[in-house]
Amino acid sequence: MSGETVTVRPPGYGLVRAGRGTFLVHRRAAVAAGVLGVVLAAVCVAYLCVGESFVAPGEVLKVLAGQDSPDELVVGTLRLPRMVTGLLVGTAFGVAGALIQTVARNPLASPDIIGISQGASAVTVGAMTFGVTSYTVLPYLSVAGGIVAAALVYVFAWRGGLHATRFVLIGIGFAIALRSVTTLFMTKGDYLVAQQAQIWMTGSLNGRGWEEAAPLGWTLLVLVPAVLWAARAQRTVSMDDDTATALGVRLGRVRLGLVLLGVVLASVATGAAGPVDFVALLAPQIARRTTRTAQIPLLCSALMGAVIVVLADLLARKLLAPTELPVGVLTAAVGAPYLIWLIVRSRTAGGKA
Repeated sequence: MSGETVTVRPPGYGLVRAGRGTFLVHRRAAVAAGVLGVVLAAVCVAYLCVGESFVAPGEVLKVLAGQDSPDELVVGTLRLPRMVTGLLVGTAFGVAGALIQTVARNPLASPDIIGISQGASAVTVGAMTFGVTSYTVLPYLSVAGGIVAAALVYVFAWRGGLHATRFVLIGIGFAIALRSVTTLFMTKGDYLVAQQAQIWMTGSLNGRGWEEAAPLGWTLLVLVPAVLWAARAQRTVSMDDDTATALGVRLGRVRLGLVLLGVVLASVATGAAGPVDFVALLAPQIARRTTRTAQIPLLCSALMGAVIVVLADLLARKLLAPTELPVGVLTAAVGAPYLIWLIVRSRTAGGKA
C-alpha cells in the first residue's frame, strides 16, 4: 500500500502557501478580485482627472505620489477627499449587503430594503430637526438609528428561528413606517433644515471631505478583524439549520454577530453620505454572479461597492454639468430595475417550482 499523502480539496480551489501556513483560495474569486482592483484603480484615476477642468493622468499620479504638481489644489484638495469618501462608503455598503443577504438567504435583504437605512435616516433627520447639524455627531446617531431598526426587525421576525421571507417582509414594513416618520420630522422642522435633510436623504457626496472620510476610514480599519471572522462564519450560516446544529454551531449567535456587523457598516456609511440606495443590493449579487462561489465573497463585494459609488458619482458630476446630481439618483436608476428583475425572477422560479 502506498505511503503517499493524498490532498483532497474542493473543486475550483487552489492551495496558497504563505510561510508555514497553507490557505484554500477560490481561483475564480481571486481572479475576479484582481480584475475589480484594476477596474477600481482606473475609475479612481478617471475620477481625479475629470471635472470642470481636465487634469492629465500623469499629474494625478504625481499628486498621489506626493510630488509637486500645479494641479495639487484641484486633485489633492478638491477631488481626492470626496473620492475617498465615496470609495469608503461603497466598501462599507458592499460588505454590509453581503452579510445581511447571507444571514437572510435572500438577495432582496439589503439594508436599504429592510429598514436599516431608513432607521438611520429617521434618527438623523429627527436630530437635524431638533437642531443637531454637526457632521461629527450625526454619523453616531445614524449608527444608533440603524441598530435600533435592525433590532426591531430581527425581534419581530424571530419565531423560534429566522425565516428569510418573514425577515424581508417585516423589514419592508418597517422601512415604510420609518420613511413616514422621517417625512413627519421634515414637515415639523424648519424649512431650511427640511431642505438640508431632503438633500442628505437622496444620498450625495457633494461637499464631503476628510471630515467625513476620516471617521469612516477608522471605523472600517477597526472592523477588519470582525470582517475576517465574518468571512469564515459565512460558511456555517450557509448550512441548513439541522446540519449546523449537529456540528455544534450556535447559529443564533453567529447570525446575530453577522447582522450586527452589517448594520454598523451600513449605518456609518449612511451617516457619511446619506442613504445611497441599492449599492448594498447590487454589489453582493454582481460579485456572487461573477465569482460563482457558494457564499457571497466579501472582498469582491467591497470592491464592487466601491466601483459602483465612485463611478456613479463621476457620472453624477458630469452628466448634467454644471449641475451635479446626487450619487443616490444614479444608483437608484440602475438599482430599481435590477430589484424589479430580481422580484420577477424569484416569482418565475417559484412558479416553476
